Formats: sequence, structure tokens, C-alpha cells
Amino acid sequence: MKNYDGYKYIQGGVCAAKGFRANGLNCGLNANKDKNDLCVIVSDVPASAAAVYTTNKVKGAPITVTKKHLEKTGGICRAVIANSKNANTCNADGEEKAEMMCSLAASKLGISADEVIVASTGVIGQILPIEPIKAHIKPLCEGLSYDGNLKAATAIMTTDTVKKEVAVEFELGGKVCRLGGMAKGSGMIHPNMATTLNFITTDARLDAKATQTALSEITKITYNCLSVDGDTSTNDMVCVLANGMAENAEVTVDSEDYGVFRQALFIVMSELTKMLAADGEGATKLIECNCKGSPDLDTAIIVAKSVIRSPLLKCAIFGEDANWGRILCAVGYAEADFDIMKVDVDIASAKGVIAVCRNGAGVPFSEEEAKTVLGEKEIFININLNQGESSAAAWGCDLTYDYVKINGDYRS
Repeated sequence: MKNYDGYKYIQGGVCAAKGFRANGLNCGLNANKDKNDLCVIVSDVPASAAAVYTTNKVKGAPITVTKKHLEKTGGICRAVIANSKNANTCNADGEEKAEMMCSLAASKLGISADEVIVASTGVIGQILPIEPIKAHIKPLCEGLSYDGNLKAATAIMTTDTVKKEVAVEFELGGKVCRLGGMAKGSGMIHPNMATTLNFITTDARLDAKATQTALSEITKITYNCLSVDGDTSTNDMVCVLANGMAENAEVTVDSEDYGVFRQALFIVMSELTKMLAADGEGATKLIECNCKGSPDLDTAIIVAKSVIRSPLLKCAIFGEDANWGRILCAVGYAEADFDIMKVDVDIASAKGVIAVCRNGAGVPFSEEEAKTVLGEKEIFININLNQGESSAAAWGCDLTYDYVKINGDYRS
């Protein structure tokens, strides 16, 4: 992970911040009893919550219920309950089941059901059985602990092969603050807020506008720049809970500390984004596309995302083939205004850098050396538009035989 001055990586995920407990267990939604499928995250005190959601017209019932709860409470939240294996989407009783999940958690936690965020992930279009959740809500809530982050992080995994957690420590106005998150996602991942279930907690004190503004800004340059397979999911959500227990002076959008908090959020969200990309279904390589020299940020984002989403390029990276024409092709169909004849392209990894294109045209390079560079697990595609000062990055993975195998029998 990249180091940042003034920020220290720490352990704990969603439990790293003061006043947050979590737990996860197997309630029976997943037939494999060794895999957790239900979790809760709870703040000791009311927290200010902000969220962004999938852009798919088809939205899971948990998203509808979560939006309604946050609107009703004015963005105040005490807990999150989430399950894997079943998305609770496209079901006639979906909202009823999502509300029941909130009520079950609330009854054991002694809070209002409206103070609960609910999320689900898994197969779309299958009725969510509420009985297993109801039968296990007592041990789930009684087992809450300040080091239960791992149990919670593994409970939201579907085709993920590894749990995904990041946390950092930093200072706001002389007060030590912590911010940590957990994420799930491996397939059905496409840019523009349709990527993942992600829960982020912090003990920093922020007003509602600062929390939502920072989340929206950072989502644009992290999760919205992530693609595994070009499919926009139905249940995706990123939420931030800020409980203020660090006792710092309240951060507002106009305060000096806003930039410090925003950077902490960027560190956690960008690292989780990379983890999601690296763990793409069947993936063997993480691909990062950096676009600089852009006339503006939006153009840089559009170009980087266009490259990272190219199925042909993803296949070439899997085959360790320096077919740079596929990169320039993807740059060329990016829906932005720039001069393609000024574009330079390099392919890089820990083994070196290969210049493959200058001023929109190919340049000689060693295929043998390129093969060595592409043999690494992390591949960087560096694009310079040479037409401005803005830059952006996007993340994805290679496209392999295993992706088809995984999705060919996903329901089984």
C-alpha cells in the first residue's frame, strides 16, 4: 500500500475507529457452514451517515429501505446489517424482508429500526428466507465485539477469494482520529457507482454535508473508476458512518480539516478499490491505467476508464501480449475531446517500463522485454495526452478462462 505523510495504516477495518463493534456468522444462507453469511456493525452512539448507491434502474430492496431510513432519520444511523448469498432483488416481498432484517437487529440492539442500514449481496431473483436470519439474530448481536471486523468482512464475501479491509489513523485539530472500511466485490463490477458493498466507519466528528460531499467526491475518483467485467450490479452501496467519538472540532466543508479528512477517506477507498480490482473473478493481474496531461479531470477519468474496460486489452494482459494497439483503440473511442496525435503510451511493471507509442504512433520496442514486464502481477498502463495538467487513474484486471467458469455456474 502507498504511504502518505501524516497517515498511518492500522489494523481493525470497520472496528478501527473508536466506538464501533462488529460480528459475523453463518446463519444458513450459505450451505457451507465454514463461511459467514450475515453480519452487523454497530456504533456505540448515533452516527452521521452518508451513502451512494448503484446507478442500475433495477435496485435491490435493501437500497430502497436504506434510502428511506436515512431520509427519515435525517442521516442518523446506529447499525448496519448485511447478508451474502442472496441479493433480495426483484422479489415481490423484498422490501418487507429488508425491513424485517432491520427490525430484527433493532430489537436486539435496543434502537429504532429506522436507525439501521440494510444491505444484501448474492443471487438476484431468489426469495430471501428470513427464518435463518431470525434464528441467528440473537447470537449475532450478542457476539458483537470491538475486534469483530474480520468476522463481518468475511460475511459479505461472495465469489471474493480474500477479505478486503483497510484502516488509517490521522489527526484533526490535534485529536487522533481513525477511519476504516471493508468491501466485497469480485464480479459484476462496472464504473459509475455499481461496484461493491462497502462500509466505512470513522470516529471523526463531521457535519452531514461534509460527510456526503467527501464521499461523493472520492467515489468519483475511486470506485467509479473500477471495472472488472462491464456489468452494473443492482445492490451496490458505499456508506460512511461518523460517530464523533474522537471529540475533534466538527469538520465542515469550509473548515481547514476537511481536506485532511477527505484525504483519509481517499486513502481507504482507493486501497479498497485496488483490492477489488485485483480480486476480480478469475483474475491473475491487477491493471492500473494512469492518464495524465489531460485538459481536465473528467477527460482523464473518461480515457482511463475506457482503457480499463476494454475486453480485448484485458485478454492481452492475461496473455502477456504487448498489443498496444488495443490501448490506443480504447483511448480513441473514449467519449472526450482531445488530439489523438499527441498521445504517448507506456506499459510498465516492477520489471521496467516499455515505451510503445509516441505522438499517436508506434515506436520500436523489444517483445522479449515487454513479455518480462507483463509477467508481473501488477501492470501499469501510463498514458500522456500532452494536452493539459489534469490526471486520473482507473483500475481493473485481466480477463481469464476462469471468469467464464465462475459465471457459468454461479447459482450452484
